[in-house]
Amino acid sequence: MFEFLDRTDAGRRLGQRLAGLRGQDVVVLGLPRGGVPVAFEVARALDAPLDVVVVRKLGVPFQPEVALGAIGEGGARVLDTRTIALAGVTEEDLRTVETKERKLLEQRLARYRQGRNRAEVHGRTVIVVDDGIATGSTARVACQVARQFGAARVILAVPVAPARTVASFKDADEVICLVSPRDFRAVGYYYHDFSPTEDEEVVRLLDAAARALHRVRQKGALAEGAEEEVEIYDGRLRLSGTLYRPAGCEGIVIFAHGSGSSRHSPRNRFVASVLHGAGLGTLLLDLLTPAEEVNRANVFDIALLAQRLGSATRWLEGQQDGWHGRIGYFGASTGAGAALRAAAEPHANIAAVVSRGGRPDLAGDRLAAVRAPTLLIVGGADTQVLALNRQAMALMRAPTRLEIVPGATHLFEEPGTLARAATLAAGWFSRYLLPSRQGEPAEELLQ
Repeated sequence: MFEFLDRTDAGRRLGQRLAGLRGQDVVVLGLPRGGVPVAFEVARALDAPLDVVVVRKLGVPFQPEVALGAIGEGGARVLDTRTIALAGVTEEDLRTVETKERKLLEQRLARYRQGRNRAEVHGRTVIVVDDGIATGSTARVACQVARQFGAARVILAVPVAPARTVASFKDADEVICLVSPRDFRAVGYYYHDFSPTEDEEVVRLLDAAARALHRVRQKGALAEGAEEEVEIYDGRLRLSGTLYRPAGCEGIVIFAHGSGSSRHSPRNRFVASVLHGAGLGTLLLDLLTPAEEVNRANVFDIALLAQRLGSATRWLEGQQDGWHGRIGYFGASTGAGAALRAAAEPHANIAAVVSRGGRPDLAGDRLAAVRAPTLLIVGGADTQVLALNRQAMALMRAPTRLEIVPGATHLFEEPGTLARAATLAAGWFSRYLLPSRQGEPAEELLQ
């Protein structure tokens, strides 16, 4: 049973539920690690600042997976007296466990904030966000931390939690929960993609949220947009897409997915969310109809895919009401070959191309005609594709860069590898699609 595609999907839906708080004095606090991607979408929906609230579980000394309580910054602590009594935990045992966990808590805070000040919550409404709760012990501590720092009102917002936990939760003024089953399983049971969230992704999201909020305050306007399902006609054929165009958008990236994927792919949507955080719009596109995808030969028909991508580009240019921004292509697997072939067309006005785990070699002799600066991102463990990318790079005349993500295989499923690839893509597109960042060195943009 899947209620949510991934944490990004859950966060967007939670943000819609909390839309009534937009324009109010709100701060969003995400529980690392998994709660931060959800909180990022909530903060973006509300144009609110995002910070972390770090909480550490206190485990029974001889059975650490059993929680006897939890702690948070500022000395906050919640204890389960029943578990402590049943386990025979002494005061000395408790002090030892808490000392160890407090040290780890402070280390994690330093890693996440990296010198940034804690978000000011005094007198404000604080929304504490996690990707789901079971017993609620860590969420209770997080709410206590918010109150300790002077929050006027505390709201706990989660995509999923047991009905009994929601009903008995007293540490928040209000609990917002999208799904509260009586027969609760594990939190991950309610997600299609519940991949681990790495520390680097937490830091990246905090940075992206800070940049987005700065743009909102600087321009005095909303920095985010709304997703729109669109239909693109190529002759009599109708292609489906998902368009996201933020206000003041200077650049839009069109996605050309690979074999076995679609515009709903969690990997594509994750990369798109990273680009959104950098101020970029996106068009996630299905280049084949469902009927065409059945025939595997169509997946490798690069000429057909490139022609469809060109049609989508012309449609986008015609739909933007005098918009004079720049367009880039993001291609994965066979989609990268199609993106490069489309970018090589004589009248193509493509500002940049990024290939993730792509097959640029499938563009064949058209590689030499590509004019757009191109970034090739390949997993270090994807040796065959890495060799093909190096061969393709040697044939290209456009500014081209190869970035190898250590330990990543073809689909970038290893922890942290997709986040690294998405960060690299955001840096490349920011440099070439956003005029305001034209003067910045590529090396800084790729950090």
